[in-house]
Amino acid sequence: MEHAAERGSTTSASVPLADRMRPRDISEIVGQRHLLGEGSALARAIAQDRVGSLILWGDPGCGKTTLAHVISRTTKAVFVPFSAVLGGVADLRKIVASASDRKRLEGKRTILFVDEIHRFNRAQQDAFLPHVENGTITLIGATTENPSFNVNAALLSRAKVLRLEPLTSSDIATLLRRAMLDTERGLGELKVDLDDDVAQLVAESSDGDARRALNHLETLAQYVAQEQTGATITKDVLSAFADHAALLYDKRGEEHYNVTSAFIKSMRGSDPDAALYWMMRMLDSGEDPLFISRRMMIFASEDVGNADPRGIQVATAADASFRRLGMPEGIYPLANACLYLACCPKSDGVKRAIAAARAAVQQHGSLPVPMKLRNAVTGLMKGQGYGEGYKYAHDFEDHVVVGESYLPDAIEGARFYEPTDQGLEQHIRERLRRIRAK
Repeated sequence: MEHAAERGSTTSASVPLADRMRPRDISEIVGQRHLLGEGSALARAIAQDRVGSLILWGDPGCGKTTLAHVISRTTKAVFVPFSAVLGGVADLRKIVASASDRKRLEGKRTILFVDEIHRFNRAQQDAFLPHVENGTITLIGATTENPSFNVNAALLSRAKVLRLEPLTSSDIATLLRRAMLDTERGLGELKVDLDDDVAQLVAESSDGDARRALNHLETLAQYVAQEQTGATITKDVLSAFADHAALLYDKRGEEHYNVTSAFIKSMRGSDPDAALYWMMRMLDSGEDPLFISRRMMIFASEDVGNADPRGIQVATAADASFRRLGMPEGIYPLANACLYLACCPKSDGVKRAIAAARAAVQQHGSLPVPMKLRNAVTGLMKGQGYGEGYKYAHDFEDHVVVGESYLPDAIEGARFYEPTDQGLEQHIRERLRRIRAK
């Protein structure tokens, strides 16, 4: 159990807890060790004030803006924050003009941080290009969308894309406990305790979003203090608070309830009764139904996979149906998908295959595509050996070329996908066993 210290706070309570607790340097950042671990290239670049143009890509609340602010506190360059939602090209022109003057007259760099850069269209993004290229500005863009589809290729070629991972529930629980102990910026002045199991529940329900978890914690702590229901945030307090949560969360539009984890785990555990119960808890508490349908589409691929490929079809059909129907009738396709996914066989084969293939990519880098697999689009390419030796599978028995390899030579024979014996995936397993044995 964590206990809030007793010194008074000098921080304005009008500022949300998530903003007050934003890390001030790398040592305070939780998670993202693949980018910021000791001795990492990015950590060294920040410490040495030589950060180049970056695109920070990750889910909401994973730390994109936090990382940008840490850079702003470290760099000697002028740091200019900018929102693609609130600003336009005219504002950018003014920023660039000031940066140009600063570089010419003072020899100082300008780092321009563009939050939600994907909100800019292609033409607006083009406005960055010459200024990034000539060094007038160093661009740091933040996006929740895949930059391959939402950021200009020319801009991507001039910036390094950093993928920030969702924070784990353990990471977020650490942030929650830190907030309870912090009297300067956190909740210390409230003198409220937080049960460890409640911290874990709040963390798991946040879907990797630290901002959501911290704001949820702040509301719970204030509820305990104001309602005088006790000095500890317990499971009972969390349950009682659910009666007040829907109105509050609907108003703020940024919270998810701690039953999300129970919903997912009930489907994974093949318990349709529990899965439906938790789904109804979310809906009746004011949760966005599209959040639930999104979670089910993810679940259908991550936890069902090829054990029942119809799962993703049912989940996407439920999502499309709800978008057509709305509430209250839209609850039927959502319930239909929930019950189907809970009852069908489960497999994490797809998830494990992704992890294995990604590990190979990270280990071996950009291995060359074998010449036989390259398409000879031009005569020159054909003359260079493109496509030479390729065997057309449909010309062979069972439409399989015995002994053929389609991987780069350096990892020939590697196995990433190992189907389970669950549901329809057992047929895939048997077919692959026969093919691989030839």
